[in-house]
Amino acid sequence: MSPMMRGTTDNGLLLPVADEDGQPFWDFAARGELRVQACADCHRLRFPPRPCCPHCQSFAGEWRRMSGRGHIWSYVVPHPPLLPGYAEQAPYNVIVVELADAPGIRLVGNLVAHADAALDSVDPAALRIGAPVQVAFTEIAPGVTVPRWLLERP
Repeated sequence: MSPMMRGTTDNGLLLPVADEDGQPFWDFAARGELRVQACADCHRLRFPPRPCCPHCQSFAGEWRRMSGRGHIWSYVVPHPPLLPGYAEQAPYNVIVVELADAPGIRLVGNLVAHADAALDSVDPAALRIGAPVQVAFTEIAPGVTVPRWLLERP
């Protein structure tokens, strides 16, 4: 995939836009790995990816593999969805997940019933702040894989 992914999928969903700093995130996702950028000098995690560490100003970076576990930190059910591709899948959720092994690192995505499920596959009434989730990856367009989230079973 080129460094800049633009446009929409066949069903009208937006594709992620990756810049030079964030491209490794999407490359790892395509391999089924959730990784977060870290400073190679002070070792602190940072997300979104950027060229310089906000803590020590180092330009040395690395990508650390995460467990893929987290909890719902926040969520919304958009009303009304603004784009036609999303309106067809309403009601759907958008969640913010705080990673279990990286407190303070939060990613935006969707809670779904299984990796390849539609965005409306989870009843909005099932959403709960603090609910434990696990990452799953799905290819939304040829060569474009995104993380989605599944409720963890107790």
